[in-house]
Amino acid sequence: EDVDIPSRRVLITGATGLLGRAVFKEFNENNWNAVGCGYRRAQPRFEQINLLDSIAVHDIIHDFQPHVIVHCAAERRPDVVESQPDAASQLNVAASANLAKEAAGVGAFLIYISTDYVFDGTSPPYKETDVPNPLNLYGKTKLEGEKAVLENNEETAVLRIPVLYGEVERLEESAVTVMFDKVQFSNKSANMDHWQQRFPTNVKDVAAVCRQLAEKRMLDPSIKGTFHWSGNEQMTKYEMACAIADAFNLPSSHLRPITDSPVVGALRPKNAQLDCSKLEMLGIGQRTPFRAGIRESLWPFLVDKRWRQTVFH
Repeated sequence: EDVDIPSRRVLITGATGLLGRAVFKEFNENNWNAVGCGYRRAQPRFEQINLLDSIAVHDIIHDFQPHVIVHCAAERRPDVVESQPDAASQLNVAASANLAKEAAGVGAFLIYISTDYVFDGTSPPYKETDVPNPLNLYGKTKLEGEKAVLENNEETAVLRIPVLYGEVERLEESAVTVMFDKVQFSNKSANMDHWQQRFPTNVKDVAAVCRQLAEKRMLDPSIKGTFHWSGNEQMTKYEMACAIADAFNLPSSHLRPITDSPVVGALRPKNAQLDCSKLEMLGIGQRTPFRAGIRESLWPFLVDKRWRQTVFH
């Protein structure tokens, strides 16, 4: 009868998404009472909340009384933000501002997930104190979201992170895993961006940073403000694709590096590397090597399962 429910409570928005699922799992497995909320994909596992419905947001926060809120929900696809700017601004800015207000109302520590795209990529690596200059509307809405949460609740933490990958439900969930089909089907050549420098980061590592930040904050109220976390392996998409091929013993000769800056879609920063020393000095962080992390993430999507024999027998 007596179920021991942990006394530390965390609410995770966007818990159905790639990062949100990892954050929920991380807290849940480390003695936190975690409640996740989502919208389209929420039920039955998570609470269904429209973050634009301020009454619903108020009610769940006041009912649950979380100590920590990790705000993962966002429109994070730059090209979608360009085509649907109003909807993106509602979610990335207005909903974030409201969440910060509600968090302040119950004394909850809010972690707002932001992006390396707040920088223009011309002078990396970027410290938390460097002046942002987003090139695209996605970066602008996330920067506006940062300002909105800090204005409404100065006890907030902003956590900027780069391109993410991890255990996906569909390959399209991540800009890294989406390349797997092009890698696997080596009968036709595939053009791969070899211009933009990226730092692919495992969602498990970001989830661990969120939990460590939350736990440190419960002991030390000075933990707030802006932080950076990132993987430390610098790769273009072409290099990631080659590393993925290598991880699964697949050919990569059909992959073609394109060194020109892309002409279609939202502008991207050339190299928005994040300096993570502030979190590292606090003893916070973990990094999964890319080849190990990507193999674990993409394994279920491997088309030719004969590969198993070569590795495990």
